[in-house]
Amino acid sequence: MRVLQIDSGREWRGGQNQVRLLCRELAREGVDQVLVTKQGSELARRTMADGGTEVAETSWGWGLDPRAWFRIDRLVSRFKPDILHAHDSHALWMAPRDADARVVATRRVDFHVGRFSTWRSTDRIIAISRAIKEILAADGVPATEITVIPSGIDPDEVHREAVEPARVRALLHLAANTPLAVNVAALVDHKDQRTLIRAAQHARAARPDLHWAIAGEGDLRGSLAAEIKRLGLADRVHLLGYVDRADALIREEEGLGSVILNALALGKAVVATAAGGIPEILPAANLVPVGDSAALAGKVVAMLEHPSTVPLPPQFTAAAMAQSVLAVYHSLV
Repeated sequence: MRVLQIDSGREWRGGQNQVRLLCRELAREGVDQVLVTKQGSELARRTMADGGTEVAETSWGWGLDPRAWFRIDRLVSRFKPDILHAHDSHALWMAPRDADARVVATRRVDFHVGRFSTWRSTDRIIAISRAIKEILAADGVPATEITVIPSGIDPDEVHREAVEPARVRALLHLAANTPLAVNVAALVDHKDQRTLIRAAQHARAARPDLHWAIAGEGDLRGSLAAEIKRLGLADRVHLLGYVDRADALIREEEGLGSVILNALALGKAVVATAAGGIPEILPAANLVPVGDSAALAGKVVAMLEHPSTVPLPPQFTAAAMAQSVLAVYHSLV
């Protein structure tokens, strides 16, 4: 089987790491594949380092860059894939519909799709949660054309890349025994770090020693910094910016936010809002309502004083994810 994987590679987030892991696991299964992505991107670099997958780099300066379209078109003619697998909206736009290949697209966000969206012109959509499938179905995408396959991680890799806890606190100039809640996510609206900042304000009276760290970059950095200053939390809430191997921040701290699977693999207690597909990973005891900063503060303080861990469910491993994706390919070819 020949598969052309397409990802714009214009950033390095969880979705790009999923593409890397998928390529690595499929290569181990003997799948002949090429990944086309942005030249010089982190996704290209890391996939090449893994080996087993041909990486075809291309100029991809903006979402619908015609240079990327031309590169993909030439690759389709040369490689003659059975499957075109698009991993983001821009990649899906670039996937030619007049080729003999079947088109698969992975949907990672719980946003609605428009009436004339390209997401309606695929042979199969892979939704990473039941919540996303329900939104797509509500928007009129036939449920039979949507397969739920959750994201997966490599627990051994997470453990190998985790740094020593002392180094984490040294980064923040904190004492070794300082309690710390960590959020790792892009600084964008739907990640809702504002609720976390307000939670830090609520929690201060109960646990004045508790610090909060937010690792990530994005358009909201300036406004979040202003909110922290306005609430008088500059000595307790820390904006770390982009942190390479951000999973390492969770090894000793309370995992809070979007790197839940990694936190579970590291045996850390996790608190999260009941948004999107998170309730499909965590029990209700670990969840709070979306936007409820007081409830979030209370849950974090309670978890800090009485830690409770959840084992990583087996279906959330990279190997399981790749096997399920491969089954979708086989069902179409």
